[in-house]
Amino acid sequence: MLTVELKQAKSFNIPRYVVLFLKEEAKFSVNFVSYKAKRNSILFLSPYQNLKWEGNYSSEVRQIEFHGDFYCIEYHKKEVSCNGLLFNNIYLQPYILLDEVTFTEIEGLTGKMARENLSDKRFSDSVVKSYLQLILAICSKEKILQIDNSLIQKPFNSQILSFRGLLEKHFIHQRSASFYACALSMSTSSFSKKIKQQFEKTPTQLIQERVVLEAKKLLHLTHKTVKEIAAELNFDDEHYFSRYFKREVGLSPTQFREEVGISIVAK
Repeated sequence: MLTVELKQAKSFNIPRYVVLFLKEEAKFSVNFVSYKAKRNSILFLSPYQNLKWEGNYSSEVRQIEFHGDFYCIEYHKKEVSCNGLLFNNIYLQPYILLDEVTFTEIEGLTGKMARENLSDKRFSDSVVKSYLQLILAICSKEKILQIDNSLIQKPFNSQILSFRGLLEKHFIHQRSASFYACALSMSTSSFSKKIKQQFEKTPTQLIQERVVLEAKKLLHLTHKTVKEIAAELNFDDEHYFSRYFKREVGLSPTQFREEVGISIVAK
């Protein structure tokens, strides 16, 4: 359910959470959005997020892969607060930058996890989970500090903040950029430019990602049928919803649920 490895960088699109330790500067895309991370960065991927390296990343990468059945980030959200911060946030970049000392300390914990995986299985799972929880908690703390510093240097303007609020309120029923531009009394072109500058994504990308994020949440955290989820997300029928989901994720809602599973906290 959990692996810790040091290996050549590879692309991902799998039913596991992935944490990658990037010692060197790296260029990559996550869900087709390009990023450039400086050395000593840690990248976080949720199940079936698409990662592709841009250019040749030749250094070996320390990586952790874990399934939600092994460690449920929703169940531990009060202790760790990584869900919606390190994972599953469409507005934030999917990685954090650390100073060399902190990066080395956190990476060192992965070595302890790898050794523990080879020890007595009566105790190793509990110990490995504790190491994983510590890593995610430290990274969550660093992420919050970086967000706070970023907002001081480059604060969101009122229109950007209003857009985030509008999207969270209306994404189920309103999926066109023009609706949000009009609500903010902006032209669609000006609105799109501002959003792209702030988030490195177009409004359409953000809207689609928000719909898919909610779909993944309902598939993983509830026992609702695909038909019920399609209706809740305002799709005309489950077949249209399945096509939409597969286009964005790479597999159907049913396949996603089969691979990722239904969480122990599902209602």
